[in-house]
This record gives sequence, C-alpha cells and structure tokens, in this order.
Amino acid sequence: MSTRYATIIPNDEGEEVVSNIAQIEGAAPQVSFGTVEKVADGVLIGMVRGGTKDAVGEWGFPEDAPGAEGRTVGIAKANAASERAAKSAKPAKAGKATKTSKPAVDEQPAPPASPADADA
Repeated sequence: MSTRYATIIPNDEGEEVVSNIAQIEGAAPQVSFGTVEKVADGVLIGMVRGGTKDAVGEWGFPEDAPGAEGRTVGIAKANAASERAAKSAKPAKAGKATKTSKPAVDEQPAPPASPADADA
C-alpha cells in the first residue's frame, strides 16, 4: 500500500509550505532541502501549516490566498492564453519552401592549380 508524502519547506515569512506531493510505497524519501512527512488526501501544493482556507487537517491556504476559486480562474486564464497562442501560430505547408529557407547552391570546385601558376 502506498503512502502520500509531502515535502515541506519554509517560505520567506517562515511558514511551513507544501512544495511537493508524492504517492510512494515504502519508506519516506530523503530530500536535500526541507522535510518529508505523511499528509492526508486533499492536501495541495502551496498549503501552509495552520492555514484556514480550504483546510485539510492541519494544512490550508493562508486567509489572503485565492483558494480553490482562484486556482480555477488561474488555470482557465492559462488555458485561454495557450489556445490564443496556438491559433496565432501558423504551421508551414508541407512540400513548400518557407520564406526563410534558401535553395541549395551547387558550388563548382576550384580547378587545381597548375605548376605554372605556382612559379608566378
């Protein structure tokens, strides 16, 4: 059976923040920075220990954080921006040269130097 672990790091204000979550079988992983501890389902990246918004156990978002509604809006905005970028990018048509491509130039090799040219 696997266990849900979170990597906990301090933020600039000194609060403990969930920075990574993984479902792992066996012992808790070792990390070079922060600590690892078991967390309940529903704990999300960005939650702080003692946060009250969208709280799950002892983890939640700070009161001034947008919470679930804000994350949903942020994801929707990111998706809309990527769709606009994809629509504005026009792929090159297959089999046709693009404006930046140039035809290959056949260069003729230089004729070998004659011994008479070497004496001149």
